[in-house]
Amino acid sequence: MSEPSNQTLKRTLGPVMLWGLGVGYVISGMYFGWNLGLEQGGTLGLAISTGFIIVMYVTFTFGYTELACAIPKAGGAFDYAHKALGRRWGFLAGMAQNIEFIFAPPAIAFAMGAYFQLFLPTVPVLTVAIISYILFTGLNISGVRAAATFELVITALAVLELLIFAGVTLPHFEFENLKINALPNGFQGAFAAIPFAIWFFLAIEGVANVAEETINPQRNVLIGFGSAILTLVVLCILTFLSSVGVGGWEAVVYPEPGAEASDSPLPLALRQIVGEGHFLFHLLITIGLIGLLASFHGIILAAGRATFEFGRVGMAPRGLGKVHRKFRTPANALVFNMGIGIVALLTGRTGEIITIACFGALTLYVIAMISLFALRRREPELIRPFKVPFYPWFPAIALIIASVALAAMTIYNPWLALIYLSMLAVAYGYFRIFVEGRDQKV
Repeated sequence: MSEPSNQTLKRTLGPVMLWGLGVGYVISGMYFGWNLGLEQGGTLGLAISTGFIIVMYVTFTFGYTELACAIPKAGGAFDYAHKALGRRWGFLAGMAQNIEFIFAPPAIAFAMGAYFQLFLPTVPVLTVAIISYILFTGLNISGVRAAATFELVITALAVLELLIFAGVTLPHFEFENLKINALPNGFQGAFAAIPFAIWFFLAIEGVANVAEETINPQRNVLIGFGSAILTLVVLCILTFLSSVGVGGWEAVVYPEPGAEASDSPLPLALRQIVGEGHFLFHLLITIGLIGLLASFHGIILAAGRATFEFGRVGMAPRGLGKVHRKFRTPANALVFNMGIGIVALLTGRTGEIITIACFGALTLYVIAMISLFALRRREPELIRPFKVPFYPWFPAIALIIASVALAAMTIYNPWLALIYLSMLAVAYGYFRIFVEGRDQKV
């Protein structure tokens, strides 16, 4: 049976658009957030955790691509776990995904406000963040192709600016700068830095959430996913080395000795070379803001699809599963997510919001890889246009690293872990009482 017209998304996206979305979801992680991991682990500690996280994301991406090509639905991990492990595990995967995608944009919005203040110091960070939420939610409602085209353009500009930044800073790179206070908190700092290593790549899996709006998803999702993760790994390594290599890690964390950690590390690195009055410094701020917009806008897009799918299948109020009559986009889900995001903004805690988003991401990765193994065993005849290479090693490596990272984050962030688990518990209680209870009465 076909789905009602008010629950059907329109297919308009090709592989180039998917590359733009995949890189765009993540690229803000190159511009801010990762440097907070230097405060925890120093250069060596963050480098160690980032190395393991790169291995996790590369192996995970191959496995997730198999799932996305076999089950091209807007719910992403929710749909995969639902099919492989049943409704309850599907619900938990979907909630973890929603927490990741809904909590990442507020953290990015804070950084946008911080970058914008470098131009207009009198404009409050919170004002910029809230206005951005309203504008970009409206853009996403207006149509997925318009949203994806905008995302592609600003992502290309953001990538170009990172390459320009590397070109300016690498001639001043000195290996000795990487050794300065390289492990300030011992090797345990590498574990504490895990959320900020994840921030380099957080939300790349959002490509899967637009599979239902992709032309020939069994082919194009593979191309878009693969090219995006390759681009991001190169940019991660380049940005890390070119930033810290200029003057040591403390210079891209603290604007001045004794100050609070900054949300704009690249300008801190660049000003050591060209000064704050140079046009390259202002260019970085301008396009750096565009890079943040790319991720902010892109994750809002993916979050809308994830919440929409939850509503469409009845795991959340069904009004969230409706599409706009004119634009064929999940307008209700987008507005709902914006409301939660603005509430999160009011807390004013960037690092904590990043960590909660990472808890959601790692839970998603663990359940997704378990789902892949379960589907291989239970449904060997499922049509799989793409199969993960080196099976079962690649998904097993992703599963092990994600599990260890989740455990380490829980140990080093017990209160945030409790908040995250409380969110899952409340949502699961809603599911058991209202969703399963309703279905049993029918």
